[in-house]
Amino acid sequence: MIHLITGGSGSGKSSYAEDWLIHKRRRPQSVPCVYIATMMPFGEDAAKKIERHQKLRAGKGFLTIERYTDLSGLFVPDNQGILLECMSNLAANELYRADGSQNDAEEVCDRILQGIHCLQRQTPCLAIVTNEVNSDINAYSRETEQYRELIGRINQRLGKLADRVTEIVYGIPVVIKE
Repeated sequence: MIHLITGGSGSGKSSYAEDWLIHKRRRPQSVPCVYIATMMPFGEDAAKKIERHQKLRAGKGFLTIERYTDLSGLFVPDNQGILLECMSNLAANELYRADGSQNDAEEVCDRILQGIHCLQRQTPCLAIVTNEVNSDINAYSRETEQYRELIGRINQRLGKLADRVTEIVYGIPVVIKE
């Protein structure tokens, strides 16, 4: 099962995804849920956000694996479910090279979806957190627009693939697809 969880920044997506996955547990807690963290710890703001997320999931029985790119190459140990947090970080990590140039967006989209299929084969339940990045009407740089378009394409493909899609609006889960 794939559950795609979306919403705006600070909407409560992560907390909802963690709690939803924990409630899907079928076996004793000796077999964990796996949390795949995709945010690279660049700078003080990122470090603070990572620390906040770590505190939120403390004691919930998650095994954390930091994986910034290449989901297809990831072997996940026996688990009760996987939480991928979050698609927008993964997409940025895959799209932008260290020198600031970009990889081909369509190839990145395909590579990410291949990685999702790889994770899906390794778990009974996959929860994916993503961000809604196309709701505003601000003008952005060409590079940022390419990133937003990439996230939009990935989210559309994940939405079709997912068994369940939930949008979190002000902390309230709204089921879009079931």
